[in-house]
Amino acid sequence: MKSPVPWHRPPSRRPGRLTVLFCVFSVFSVPLWLIPSASAGDWAQWRGPEQNGVSREKDLPEKWSPNPKAADNNLVWRAPYGGRTTPIVMNGRVYLINNVGEGVTEQERVLCFDAADGKVVWEHKFNVFHTDIVSVRVGWTCLAGDPETGNVYAHGVQGLFFCFEGKTGKILWSKSLTEEYGRITGYGGRVTSPVIDGDLVILGMVSASWGEYARGGVRFVAFDKKSGDVVWWTETKMPVKDTYYSNPVVTVINGERVFVSGGGDGAVHAFQVRTGKKLWSYLFGAGAINITPVIEGNYVLIGHGEENLDHGERGRLVCLDAAQVANGKPKLVWEKLGLIFKYPSPILHEGKLYFADEGATLYCFDAKTGKQFWEYSYGNAAKGSPVFADGKIYATTVDGKFVILKPTETGCELLDQKMPRGSKYPIKVEGNGGIAVANGRVFFLTSQDLFCLGKPNPTAKADPIPMPPAEPAPAADAKAAQLQVVPADVVLAPGGSASFKARLFDEHGRFLREAKAEWAAAPFIAPPPVPGQLAGPPPPMLQGKVTPDGTLTVAMVPGQFGGVVAKAEGLEGRARVRVAPTLPYAQDFEKVPENRTPGGWVNAQGKFGVRQLKDGNKVLVKLATNPSPLVSRANAYFTLPDVGDYTIECEILGQKKKDDMPDMGVVNSRYTLFLGGTKQQLRLVSWDALPRIDQTIAFPWKEDVWYMMKLTAEPKGDKALVRGKVWEKGQKEPEKWTVEVEDPAPNLVGSPGLYGYATGGTGPADPGTEIYYDNVKVTPNNKK
Repeated sequence: MKSPVPWHRPPSRRPGRLTVLFCVFSVFSVPLWLIPSASAGDWAQWRGPEQNGVSREKDLPEKWSPNPKAADNNLVWRAPYGGRTTPIVMNGRVYLINNVGEGVTEQERVLCFDAADGKVVWEHKFNVFHTDIVSVRVGWTCLAGDPETGNVYAHGVQGLFFCFEGKTGKILWSKSLTEEYGRITGYGGRVTSPVIDGDLVILGMVSASWGEYARGGVRFVAFDKKSGDVVWWTETKMPVKDTYYSNPVVTVINGERVFVSGGGDGAVHAFQVRTGKKLWSYLFGAGAINITPVIEGNYVLIGHGEENLDHGERGRLVCLDAAQVANGKPKLVWEKLGLIFKYPSPILHEGKLYFADEGATLYCFDAKTGKQFWEYSYGNAAKGSPVFADGKIYATTVDGKFVILKPTETGCELLDQKMPRGSKYPIKVEGNGGIAVANGRVFFLTSQDLFCLGKPNPTAKADPIPMPPAEPAPAADAKAAQLQVVPADVVLAPGGSASFKARLFDEHGRFLREAKAEWAAAPFIAPPPVPGQLAGPPPPMLQGKVTPDGTLTVAMVPGQFGGVVAKAEGLEGRARVRVAPTLPYAQDFEKVPENRTPGGWVNAQGKFGVRQLKDGNKVLVKLATNPSPLVSRANAYFTLPDVGDYTIECEILGQKKKDDMPDMGVVNSRYTLFLGGTKQQLRLVSWDALPRIDQTIAFPWKEDVWYMMKLTAEPKGDKALVRGKVWEKGQKEPEKWTVEVEDPAPNLVGSPGLYGYATGGTGPADPGTEIYYDNVKVTPNNKK
């Protein structure tokens, strides 16, 4: 059966040769606002063409009415499709991401509208899974449009990352970031949005995959925007404090093309765009940074609304000089303490910084000195980011207001304020997204509707967008300082092949040329040891051969990790290689070294580890030395996410500590069957935070007793039959399934895996409830 979610499935999933072709980057990564598009007035990314919340459009409305019969209402159209995001506008289309449906049919979707009349052109729906994000926070990311290709990129709360053809909605490629790279989400809906620069689409995340990236960290990945191949990975190398939704901003600072972003580690960071090389970090908060920075020249301005590390006040605003970096830290120019800039990102216009706090108070500062000009309250709570256009500021409030303000040198004037009711139900609505301004129109969302405002027949032309800072070309004799191997991260089937290229860059991250390199297979880089756990043996060498032209062919080993190393001109570069298990698959852990995890598994190292028991049997253990929910609760994934119609079986045992017992189970096609320790239940669920699929029964079970678990998911037409059973090991398998459900909006594919939530611990010296797993089997279902 055809999957409702087409996957980017490289030919390397089968034994054979994969040739990966890369376009050679030009010397310059061309900024979006310099790439020709169908309209110079488009709003292709959520903070606008200059990435600072500013539009150069003219003749925009200063008042409006949601009543289409009102005189001079300036309402062009209204469509009954609400959400929490900021729409984007490109090539005569409006795009947004939101949730749709109720109960068992609730999903996430991407929508495309005709910008002229608000009619739906296309939509793509997809399920939510493997996340704690609740229904009202689904669709809180922002899309990114590419003016060069017309493609649109979307990041869902479950980790699906799509490249759509903008005109038709056809999926050109996709990734499941959670199952492929161990992406982590949190209850608050904090999920990041992509940015496009040159040939790259860049996305940040908190992840825990394998090898050097096995431990949880704030990381960024750059995909080739046309093919979906990984060009580079990078990380902040700071401890994770929470998930976050600060997004990258690309600019040229001191002649070097960089992107700057806040992270889930309390800091703001800068990296080279083309190589991912980290340039600096500035730690200024005790929690996640959710604000997207704005940049003027060399000055980076960003805030947060969490606790401060060195002061008692909550909230902080900093201005950093990114051209003056010492010991990996930019110079602090000025700061403001006690201002809670938690959600809305700021506006930067003609040297003035407009920043809204979480209480919907708008502040105006001099961007270079920090001098405060004024503050103005326009509501009680704000999460959407305001926009400056035509001398006015457009903003939303959580309680559903859409306000139009006129800022001056000394204060701010309220021009208009409306609280539109929902079109579906005559009830109060919320406003959680930002504003898009394009081609003489203003677009915004409430929780129920998409609005388009504009004066009848506007004629004023937009002001030209100022030229961005220039990046100088490298000298003709520039010395190579970095060697990049592309693709930077590949997944192969046993016996599969991939071809690599070596590319040289100067110290400022500018592409120089492709290099003829010496190639070799290499072991994976081991993650740092887990506190309280002994380190495993040295990583094994990748089993495979690399030809002189950079083609790797791996051995017929069920699963392994490793790398490919290239050497040229005194430099060395590396690509990550994962050999993922294919079905059927069996693992008894007997050949896996202690304190290691099976080859090819994702999100397992650092959270699980093999241990030999007193009877000599080896098992996999869910470690219980870190009480953080980002670590104590985890899914370990085996294969790529394109498999379906199979059964997983596993032996499983849970310990008890005082009154705490763990949650433990198995994963099949994005369904989880698990024994809940605290409530003594057996649960079959799909979406962790909601009962979209939820079959729960009382199921008393004992600590330190081995149980057998079996979970199968079988497509049945446009539905799926999902069934699970659990019984004590040594007893006869019951004929009837313990729980079963027919899913009318099925997950037809998804990686098999193990689930564990170790509870009751406080740290390495006081571990919690461990979980043991043994004799895992995954087999395709028999076809009649």
